[in-house]
Amino acid sequence: MSYDARRLVGIQSERVTNVSSTDYPGHYPDEDNEWSLEKFKKNLKVKVQRLSNLSIDFDLVGVDASIANAFRRIMIAEVPTVCIENVYVWDNTSVVVDEVLSQRLGLIPLNIDPDLIVMKETSADQATDRNTIVFEIKLTCERNPKAKKDSTDPDESYINHEVLSSHLVWKPAGEQEEVFAGNPPAPTNPNIVLAKLRPGQDVHVELHAMKGVGKDHAKYCPVATASYRLLPHIKIKKPIPPHLGEKFQKCFSPGVIKIDPRTKEVSVDEHNVRKDTVSREVLRHPEFKDSVELSRVRDFFLFNVESEGAYSPERMLTEAIKVMREKLKKIRQAAEALYDQVEVDGDVTMADV
Repeated sequence: MSYDARRLVGIQSERVTNVSSTDYPGHYPDEDNEWSLEKFKKNLKVKVQRLSNLSIDFDLVGVDASIANAFRRIMIAEVPTVCIENVYVWDNTSVVVDEVLSQRLGLIPLNIDPDLIVMKETSADQATDRNTIVFEIKLTCERNPKAKKDSTDPDESYINHEVLSSHLVWKPAGEQEEVFAGNPPAPTNPNIVLAKLRPGQDVHVELHAMKGVGKDHAKYCPVATASYRLLPHIKIKKPIPPHLGEKFQKCFSPGVIKIDPRTKEVSVDEHNVRKDTVSREVLRHPEFKDSVELSRVRDFFLFNVESEGAYSPERMLTEAIKVMREKLKKIRQAAEALYDQVEVDGDVTMADV
């Protein structure tokens, strides 16, 4: 597939060229590159390449890097989630100290939809059934009277020898039983080991989960990873000699270069070109230096997002868009308030909205 040369970021052996975009008014003589909504809508594309229970690969095409990076940063730091914020330790005789146990509890991903509760204005706000979800763990380790005397397996010798995330018991309050009737609050993974116990040791804690964002604490981050890279573009400028075909193929990631078994013709697999890491290995070989041109498509972003917690992977981009729209709404309100100011002399300050 060929692309307009203006969309390509050149990849050379020692440097990168054409990094900055040039599609703005005044850069090219006699060309009107004024931003157009119709043109933007025509060029904008979002296509899902792979979707699983926890991750998604999708293409975002036709936007500037600043917009793509804004979505990535919002997914990491500003899409809200619900996590355990306050831990009240009534009893803990395990070898794990209170502070470490509390930190581990806070990192447990929960299945609570953030849209169903409200965020506290400040940490001092009163806890209510609308902004706080309460859990409890009450566990005591005992010897198993039915275990063999010579058994060394903790699963056989003891009862409750591990504190697991599945031991979190939800304590509904107010209208929460109705609100969460279809999906009771619980950890997304029931098998997270929080502490190990031996006979006579017990843990009794009360947990308060609240709504927050990743920029306040990493535990609120709704994604395990959110990254993107630019689509690789490989152009073979002249035929590769048949006896060098396999060597040329090994310079790229598997599946990127194909060789016709009959004619030995070397070509780029347009479907698998996205797998290439653009290592520039091919440019190290003098026999290939003038035979290939490497680049990346400036406005073609390959996103990989691994969701963690209440959000399904396909919701992450739409949630990031909702957050961005709220930001733009505030900027617009502030700009309109600024425009409506009566004062015309002196410095103008942004109005509160």
